[in-house]
Amino acid sequence: MLFIRKPMSALMKDVESNTELKRSLSAASLICLGVGAIVGAGLFSLTGIAAADNAGPAVTISFIIAAIGCLFAGLCYSEFASMLPIAGSAYTYSYATMGEFIAWIIGWDLVLEYALAAATVSVSWSRYLIEFLIRHDWNFIPYELFTSPFETLTLSNGMVIDNGVINLPAIFIVFVLSYVLILGTKGSAWTNNILVVLKLSVVFIFIIVGWRYMNPANHDPYIIANAGEQAMRNGEIGFWDFLHSDDFGHYGWSGILRGAAVVFFAFIGFDAVSTAAQEAKKPKIGMPVGILGSLIVCTILYVLFSHVMTGLAHYTEFINDAKPVATAIAHTPYNWLQDGIILAILAGYTSVILVMLLGQSRVFYSMSHDGLLPKMFSQVHKKYSTPWKTNLFFMIFVSLFAGFVPVSDLGHMVSIGTLFAFILVCIGVIIMRKTMPEVPRKFKVPFVPLIPILGILVCLLMMSSLPKESWERLIIWMAIGVSIYFLYSRKHSVVRKLEKRKEEKE
Repeated sequence: MLFIRKPMSALMKDVESNTELKRSLSAASLICLGVGAIVGAGLFSLTGIAAADNAGPAVTISFIIAAIGCLFAGLCYSEFASMLPIAGSAYTYSYATMGEFIAWIIGWDLVLEYALAAATVSVSWSRYLIEFLIRHDWNFIPYELFTSPFETLTLSNGMVIDNGVINLPAIFIVFVLSYVLILGTKGSAWTNNILVVLKLSVVFIFIIVGWRYMNPANHDPYIIANAGEQAMRNGEIGFWDFLHSDDFGHYGWSGILRGAAVVFFAFIGFDAVSTAAQEAKKPKIGMPVGILGSLIVCTILYVLFSHVMTGLAHYTEFINDAKPVATAIAHTPYNWLQDGIILAILAGYTSVILVMLLGQSRVFYSMSHDGLLPKMFSQVHKKYSTPWKTNLFFMIFVSLFAGFVPVSDLGHMVSIGTLFAFILVCIGVIIMRKTMPEVPRKFKVPFVPLIPILGILVCLLMMSSLPKESWERLIIWMAIGVSIYFLYSRKHSVVRKLEKRKEEKE
C-alpha cells in the first residue's frame, strides 16, 4: 500500500471534461514559452558566482554540461506530459504512475525547486535594487539591511558589508507578491510577453554591446589550474583524497562540473513546456520540439552571455556578487545602459518570483487536496478564490530564507533539489514502460532505458559535484518529509481512504 496509485481513469476524466484549454500552441509558440520561462535569475545572478567560485571563464562549458542533463530529463518530462496532458507537475504525474510515497517525495522535494528558487531570485532582486540606488546616490536605506548576517556583500562603490543584519528588500518583494497572489491578480498575456521581451532584450543588448569590449587577457587561461587535479595526475594523491579536499570544485574540470550544478538553476523552468501539452496543437511533435528547441536556444544565449561577461570583467570581480551584469557592463563606455538593464532585470525577476510562488502554492494545494497535507493548504478564500493560507505560509517561509540565507547556499539547495526531482522523473519513465505499457503515449522517449539512464547519470554527476553541505541539507529536508508522510500524510490520504472503503464493500 506504500505505492498505491491515484487512478489514471480519474485523471483522464479530468482531461476529457476540461474544455477551457484550447489546442492553440504551435511548436514555435512552445519554444517561445520555454525560452521565456527559462531565462531568469540563474543567468543574471548565479553565472557570476559560478565563474568566481568554480569554473572561471570556462563557465561556458558548465552551461553546456547542465544543458545536456536538462535535455535527457526534458525528454522524460515530455513522455509524462503526453500520457497525462493536463496542467500539473511531476507530483501529479508520479502519483498516477509510481505511487503515493514517490509522489510525496517529489512534492516535498519541489519545495526546494519552487519556494527556495523564489528566495534565491528575491536575493538577486535585492542586489540589483541596491545597485540602482547606489548609482543615483539614494542611500536612504542602510546597506546592512540589504544582506544577511551570514555573507559578505561587496558593493559597486567599493564598500564591503560583512556585518549585515537582514535582506529587507528581498523580504519586501516576497511579501508584496504573496499579497498579489492572495488577491488573485494575474498578469495578462500581453504583460507577460512584455516581461519576456524585456528579459531577452537585456541578453541581446549585453552580448552585442559587450562583445567588442572584451579583454582577451580575462580569458587566459580559459580553464583555471586546479592544484588538486594536478597533484592527482602526478600520482601525489588519490582520487578520493582529491574528492574530499578543498581543491575539489574550485576551478579545473571539477570546478567546471560544480559550476554546471550551480548554473543548472538557469535552466529551471523548461518543464513549463511539458505542462502545456494539453494546449499543444500536435503534442507528438510539439513537445520534443518545444523542449529541445527552447533548451538549444537558451544554451546558445547562455554560452555567449557568459563568454562576454567573463571577457568584460575578470572572473575574480564576481566574488560574492549577485548582480554580475551591472559589474560587467561597467567595463564598457555604455555605463549609462545600466539603469535600463537593471530596471528590465528587476521587472523580469518580479515575474519569475511570482510564478515560483504560484507554482509552490499549487503543488501544496494539490497535495492538501489529496489529503497528504492539512486541509488549510487547500482552503480557498471566499472572496478571492485563492489558496490564501498556503500563500501566507510560504510568504513567511520564503521570506525567512530570502532574508537570512546567502544566495550561493540558496542556489545550491535549489539545484540539488531540482536535480533529484529530475532523477526521479527519469526513473519514472523506465518504471512506466514496464508497469503501464498499455497507456497511450503521444510522445515516447527514444532508446529507453538508455536516455533515462543517461539523464540519471548526468544529474547524479552534477549532484555529486555540489558541496557536502548541500547533500546534508537535502538529506535533512527529505528526512523531515518522510517523517511527516508516515506521521500524518499516510493516515489522511484520500486515495487510501477510498481504497479502504472499496475493500470493505467487497
